[in-house]
Amino acid sequence: MNGHPVEVGATAPDFELQDQHGSPVRLSEFRGTRVVLVFYPLAFSGVCHGELSALRAFPADAQLLTVSVDSVFAHRAWADQEGYAFPLLSDFWPHGQVARAYGVFDEGKGFARRGTFIIDGEGVIRWSVVKPIGEARDVADYLKALADIA
Repeated sequence: MNGHPVEVGATAPDFELQDQHGSPVRLSEFRGTRVVLVFYPLAFSGVCHGELSALRAFPADAQLLTVSVDSVFAHRAWADQEGYAFPLLSDFWPHGQVARAYGVFDEGKGFARRGTFIIDGEGVIRWSVVKPIGEARDVADYLKALADIA
């Protein structure tokens, strides 16, 4: 593990990445909306599948953005296979740049740890959790944190 996760209370680092359709998505475009930013190691892996599948029924009043180092093409194939309608963002090149900015990139493994950041409408990180690569996060924790951040 390298770096420390961005702390609660800090301004969320802005970024622009391509989604599974090749469309650019910029974090700052969602000002005024709560954003749940979910980093995961790799598409098509067991724990990631379980976590992202649990996110399908996410509340409509918050924007869900998921990020991994997989290519746009891998994300498209995975989204099509699993029916994911939310953005799967590619942190492929420069490799892991956004995960590094958030302090969740594992330099030894070459992909992100399981980090989740809830960002308020002003662009401030209000809640976060970072888990080891093999340990799933509980989506119920995201929902509770969102309820506390009106």
